[in-house]
Amino acid sequence: MMFTIVLYILALVLLIVSFIKDTGKTKMALKKAWKSFENILPQFIVILIIVGIMLAAISPEVISRLIGNQSGWTGMLIAAVIGAITLVPGFVAFPLAAALLNGGAGLMQIAVFISTLMMVGIVTIPVEISYFGKKATFLRNGMAFLFSFVVALVIGVILR
Repeated sequence: MMFTIVLYILALVLLIVSFIKDTGKTKMALKKAWKSFENILPQFIVILIIVGIMLAAISPEVISRLIGNQSGWTGMLIAAVIGAITLVPGFVAFPLAAALLNGGAGLMQIAVFISTLMMVGIVTIPVEISYFGKKATFLRNGMAFLFSFVVALVIGVILR
């Protein structure tokens, strides 16, 4: 908590310094930041609503049974497949992972979920094929899927 407060204070101080140094550029940067925020906000709200409904509908016991520590490799495979299929921006993925962890998910299962979420793109395969070809697309996605399990194992060893 204290670290977060320090970061906010530091950001405010640097914003003031930027304002003093060049008011025009600072105002322009703030306008661009606001536009980016406005563009992201609708997606963010929809995803928060979906995650909220999911977490309300799915009990911690179910989460724990499906992707908890005791679910083992089956839970990791379930998390990996869901992560590979789902198209979620990174700024939503990590709060979602925290909510799942609080709901009873296991560390290795969340690690493989986040890794596949970020590196494997089942939904985006048609676009990727058009740019890189079938062989490169399937090779990249397959290797990323397998590497996600390596990441999960390393996290499991380090954090246990």
